[in-house]
Parts: sequence; structure tokens; C-alpha cells
Amino acid sequence: MRTRTPAEGTRAEGTRTGTEGTLTGTAHTAGTLLRIGLAAGRSTPGDRLRWWGLFSAAFAVAFVALASIATVATFDGRETRADARGAVITDNKHAALLYREGADSVGSRPVSVIFLHPLTQKAPLPAGITHWPKPGEVLLSPELLRTGGSEGIRSRYGSFAGTVTTDGLVTPSERIAYVRVADTPPKDDDRWMPVAAFGSGGGATGEMPDQPPVTSPLLALWSLAGLPALALTVVAARVGSRSRDRRSSLLQALGGTWRHRMIVNVGEAALPAALGTLAALIPYAVASSWDLRLGPTGYILDHRDVLTAWPTAVAAAVVSLLAVLGIVVGTHRVHRDGRSTRPASFTSRVPAWRLAVCGVGIALVLTSQYAPQKAQLAVFTCGTVVMWAFLSSVVALVTRHLGSWLAENGRRKGHAGRLIGGRWTHTHPGVIVRLALAMVIGIGIVAQMQVWTSRLGVRSQVAAETHHRIKDTVIQLTTGGMTAAQTEQFRSSLPAGSLLLVRAFHDPGPPKDPWVTIAGSCADLRTLRVACPGDTKTPVGTSPQVQEMRRWYGNVKFAQTTRVSVRPDGSQSLVVVTPEPGQLTAVKEAAYTLPNPSVQVETLGGNWLGSSRAHLANWIQLFGVTGILFILLAGAVSAAAEFVRIRHALAPLSVLTGRRRVFRSVSSWHLTVPLLIATVLTGAVTAWHSVFFISLVQEGSVSWTVLAAGISTCAVVSLAVGFLGARAAAREADQWKPVAD
Repeated sequence: MRTRTPAEGTRAEGTRTGTEGTLTGTAHTAGTLLRIGLAAGRSTPGDRLRWWGLFSAAFAVAFVALASIATVATFDGRETRADARGAVITDNKHAALLYREGADSVGSRPVSVIFLHPLTQKAPLPAGITHWPKPGEVLLSPELLRTGGSEGIRSRYGSFAGTVTTDGLVTPSERIAYVRVADTPPKDDDRWMPVAAFGSGGGATGEMPDQPPVTSPLLALWSLAGLPALALTVVAARVGSRSRDRRSSLLQALGGTWRHRMIVNVGEAALPAALGTLAALIPYAVASSWDLRLGPTGYILDHRDVLTAWPTAVAAAVVSLLAVLGIVVGTHRVHRDGRSTRPASFTSRVPAWRLAVCGVGIALVLTSQYAPQKAQLAVFTCGTVVMWAFLSSVVALVTRHLGSWLAENGRRKGHAGRLIGGRWTHTHPGVIVRLALAMVIGIGIVAQMQVWTSRLGVRSQVAAETHHRIKDTVIQLTTGGMTAAQTEQFRSSLPAGSLLLVRAFHDPGPPKDPWVTIAGSCADLRTLRVACPGDTKTPVGTSPQVQEMRRWYGNVKFAQTTRVSVRPDGSQSLVVVTPEPGQLTAVKEAAYTLPNPSVQVETLGGNWLGSSRAHLANWIQLFGVTGILFILLAGAVSAAAEFVRIRHALAPLSVLTGRRRVFRSVSSWHLTVPLLIATVLTGAVTAWHSVFFISLVQEGSVSWTVLAAGISTCAVVSLAVGFLGARAAAREADQWKPVAD
């Protein structure tokens, strides 16, 4: 090759500068380049696939962004409405009413019960209540009225007098009841608080005590759905990238700068991306017009909160559109050193920065255990997102070296399919990245859904097992003291055949261990197959109810008593054992219709079944399924784009080899083998990551069955991609004709 003289170099540089000046100096250059991009979007190979891919990607990114805005707006609205109904505690001299909070449940969902007793004619009303009900009447939230109908919620706390309006509910799905007690509360009951007004700014009733910080749902949303949406964008941006890479090289050779290439690329992607973003505003508009129930969580999204956030939502949609276009521009760069016109489009090597970023993600995961307690989960989640986003680049690096080895092996042994497939794998690692991206993130999401779901805690799992074995036949009543007359009234209202026992906790202190005493009449103890003092015959075995009590209470001792009663200091509680399941509603009604009810009724372990953590799995499922849909779409777009590319590239081989078997061979070595390697590496990293997470949070478990199923599915997909790629190439070969390109 002849070396250019300084004069020739000067003339070439001047030509380049002049061309660049021509491009930049024309007034309507930007418009021309934009029209070129728009035309290219309608005429490049695979244009329809890329159009719909970018549309879907823009929709996905905007959808997650708008969901984030709706989440923040919902949290703000909840806080505002909770503050409006917060009670202002005062002294007895300035009290306008007495106020007490209680708890109940409908099914496995918690219910907040507010007991009220006005002291003056002008006693203030909580938000959501338009008038004072009569003594003994109750106002219920619409959702509590709907879900508790089968459990007799209308008559559980008193006579039904109406519903609470939405102004008094933090969400339309809140379950809350306001009860005006029939009798004057006793003066010595410290649970009744004197209240002067409502609107203290510190309301912690209903759903508010269990409300997590807003960062928790946002982290889950972007980890499980946002990352797949961004992966879909990267995949869609590179569909049919060969033509755009050649165009970018031509523009650079003509003296075009990165701005000119950016305008063309933006023009090509602007229409589908803009339409996808606009389409994402449709569900947001629906959510701002009507209250929507988010299945399977059962949560009802308040449309008023979504409606007030429209200006922020529009801004978020614009930002998401710019992010999509930025990814499109960023994935079609060229070398800027002037020594090459080849595009830096990740076709010939794996950029070192991708590997470094993946290493940063792994480092964050490893060091999360040393972060402050409150920041550990956030650091771990951020590291997880970064690691899964760039793990496919590590896979591509491994397969690139594998491709080099396969090509050399195929050359030595004369295996055409291995030679060609190995060279393609070595020179096009970006193809493997896009194909493996969906599988890597997909396996990660499935594993994280399973592990997070298992984080219900040991107590919640034991509660579920207890409910499966004995249903609701053991019912606990936490009381603030019951008189003898109230106890007898309660006993007489129980379903026929029910046993009434009294439970007391004893803690003598070290070195002795605490124990629980359960006392009842001899007849009741014998029904439970427990020996009564003086019995000469020991019962054979014990009832399932007694076995579950021992699981929950620990060291249990049974004693005889001729009279079941509880002390007023709250150190004792009642236990009801019903003869058959399904009588919890009758027990609750018997307890809450007592004069000045001061009880909390729940099944054995029921407070763990109805905890907010027990319903965490529903939110993980909602976000995870959304992310899986996005990642499946990314995998489909990536595979379809590869079929379009490989069928054109492989078709001429039929002329050179005269055999159709070469299609299967090349496709297997170029697609199936790298994807199988990606599956194995991803499975190993996922197993380590899940075990590390469990050791970090000290709870949960890894389902190796779920992980094995995910790996097996990806292995089948790898085989299918290779088979379909070869089939597409074989069909194209039947009608292939040389063209002058």
C-alpha cells in the first residue's frame, strides 16, 4: 500500500473539511437528513419488524415511566387523605369525643375498626363521614362492605348505617369501619383517647401503618419491569442494523459529524417511538378517569391521584421518548479517530466498558452485606439490575473466543458449518448479546420472583400450614378485660358445641423457660383429648387443634377451671375451639356485639396470614409478569431479526456447497451453541445470586425446581432458534438470486 505524501494528505483533509462545511452550512441540511431518516425507516430490510419493535419498546419504557409517576402520586394522595382524618389528641377537659382503634380481618385481609363516642353535640366528624350514626350503628367502607358480605360484616359491629365516602379513605380498596358504641366507655379504660378534632397530620389508621416507603415499589417496578423494557429498546434499536451501519459509514466518509448521523437515526426511529409513547398515555388516561383494580393485588388505584399528576406524566413521557431515541443513537456510533469508517456497533468486539460495568454490578451485590442495614437491600437491588443488564456481554466475550476456536477447528477438519458458524460468532458477538439478553434477564426475573415470594417469613408459612390443617377452628380473642357477665353472654352466643378456654402467659425469668397455661372445664379438656386432673385413663393421642396450639404457643400446660374469666389487666386471653370450620363469622359477631367491645378476634396465626408481607407476592407477581411480557417480546424481536439476517447471508451457501445440511450446521454452531452456553452461565450466576440474597436477608428459600424449569425452557428456546434459523435460510435458498449489492 502506497503511503500518502504530505501534500496529498493536505488535499484529502481539505476535501473532507470542505464536504463537512457543505453539510453543515446548508440551511435546510437538518430537514433533508431528517427526511432521509424517515424514508430509510420505510425502505430498509426488516423495516416493518423494526418499526413495531421500536413502537413496542417506546410503549414499554413510557408505560413503566408513567407507572412510576402514578405510584408517586398515589403515595402523596394517600398521605394527604390519611392526614385529613388523623385524630388530634387532647386532654379530657377539651375533648369533644372519645376515640379508640381496633383491628379485625375479612378473609386474610386486615380491617381497621374505629370506635367513636361523641361527648358533645358538636363533636367533629372524621373525613369521609357526613353525619353521626346513631348509638350502636356502623359505617363501612365500600370495599369492606363488598368483600365482607359473606362474613356478615353488615351486622358484625352493629347496625349498618351507610358507607364511608372516598374522601375518608386513603384508597378505594381500603377496609375500614367507624363504629359508634352503644354505651358510654368505662373511665378506667386507657385505650380510649380524648380527641378535640381531626386533621392532625399524623393519621396511621387503615392501610397506613403497613405502608412502605415509595422507594420500595419503585425499585421493584424498575428492577422487574423497567430493565426488560430497556432491554427491549436495545434489541429493537439494532434490528436491521447492517444497513444503518453502512449508512453511518457513508455519512462519515462524506464528512458528516455525529450530529448528522444522529439526525438521520432519529428521523428513522422518531415516528414509531412517538406513536408508542402516545399509546402508553392511553392506559394512563383510563387510570385518571376511573378507579382501576390492579389484579392480582386487589388494590384499587384512585383516579384522583393519577389525574392530578398529568403535567408530570406528560413530562415523563417526553423524557422516556428522548431516552428511547438516545438509545437508538447510542447504539449506532462510528469510530471518531478518522482512521476507519467502520461503525463501532459492537460487531467485531465486546467493548471493555460493558465488562467493567458488569463487574461493578457484581461488586455492588457482594458488598451490599457491608452497607448500613437500611441501605443493604437498595444496594443489592441496584447491583442486581446492573449485573443482569450487562451479563450478556460477558457471555458474548466467552462465545467470541469460542467462535475463534470453532473456526480454527472447522478449518483443520474441513467442517464447513463449524468454520462459518465459528467465524460469524467471533465477528458478530453483538448478535449473541441481543439473543442472550432476553434469556439472561428472563431467568433472572423468574428466579427473583420466586425468591422474593418465598420471603413471606417462617411465621407466615407456618400460619398457612396451620390454616390448611385445622382451618379456622381455633380462634383467639385478645381482650382488655371482660366482666363475668360479659363472659357468660359471650359464651351463650357462641355456636353450639364450641369450647371456651382461657390462655395465660407465664415468664418466671432465667433460668426457667416461659410457658403458656390453657384452662377450661374438664368436659372441654376431654373433648380436646387432654387429660383432666383426677382422670385415671390417659387419652390416646391429642386433637389436631391441641397440636397446632403447641406449635404456636410452645410449652403448653393444660389446667382445669370451673369458671372461665379474664383479668382486666389484659394478661389473659380467650381461646374458642369450634366443632367445625366456617364459624369464625359467628364468633366475631358474638364478640363485637358485646357492650363496649374491647376484643380483637383472629384465627390461630391469622395475624401472619393477613400481614402486608403475606400479600407481597401479589405485587411481585404483577411487576414480574409485566417484565416477562416485555422480555418475551424482546426475545421474539431479536430472534425474528436474526432470521431475516441469516436467511439472506446463508442462502448463497447452497450454490457453493450443493447441500442443505450446511444450513443446520452453521445455524447450530452460530446460534444454538452460544445460546446454550449463555443458558448454563446464566443458570450458575442465578443460583449464586439467589443463595446470596437469602443469606443477606436471612429468610426465604431457593426453588431449584423453578430454576431448573427456567434453564430447561431457555435450552429448548436455544434449540428452536437454531432450527428455525436454518429453516428460514433453506427456504430463502430455494429462490435466491445474485444481486449487485
